[in-house]
Amino acid sequence: MRKALIVVDVQNDFCEGGSLAVQGGAAVASRISQLISNPQRGYDVVVATRDHHIDPGAHFSDDPDFADSWPVHCVVDTAGANFHPNLDTTGIDAVFRKGEHAAAFSGFEGRADDGTSLADWLRARDVSDVDVCGIATDYCVRATALDAQAVGFTTRLLLDLVAGVAAETSREAVSEMQSVGIELAQT
Repeated sequence: MRKALIVVDVQNDFCEGGSLAVQGGAAVASRISQLISNPQRGYDVVVATRDHHIDPGAHFSDDPDFADSWPVHCVVDTAGANFHPNLDTTGIDAVFRKGEHAAAFSGFEGRADDGTSLADWLRARDVSDVDVCGIATDYCVRATALDAQAVGFTTRLLLDLVAGVAAETSREAVSEMQSVGIELAQT
């Protein structure tokens, strides 16, 4: 049994000052870095996901509804698409980009530079258990954790290492994750 940490979308556009800022995103980035750098962290591998938009079509809108359409964010080759500076990426083993040409919320929709999916990459390393953290609890973290559980990984959500868009939708997302068997944990 091997364990992975999945760090979801800790990017400039999703932290304070970004185009889709989530309150507490920068602090979450710092706390995730502390976990990654801890030699007793308990992870065999650490991966990260990135929103990485080229032309995601109707996902971007000048008049977003914040359900199906959003302000422009995480555009390839912009500062907003970069990992937040509070996230130390030196301990990250692989990065999975998602959303180049369509909306993508789950890290399991992402691909590494060589085209490998997140699920295949984890399975190739005999990972059976994953912990999920990052931004935003009620969107990409939710989708990533639900997909991890759905494709057979034993999944935990690290509650102290997530930041959500809104308190109510974050509570609903956590409840949904728990209802399908995702364990809720603190670091």
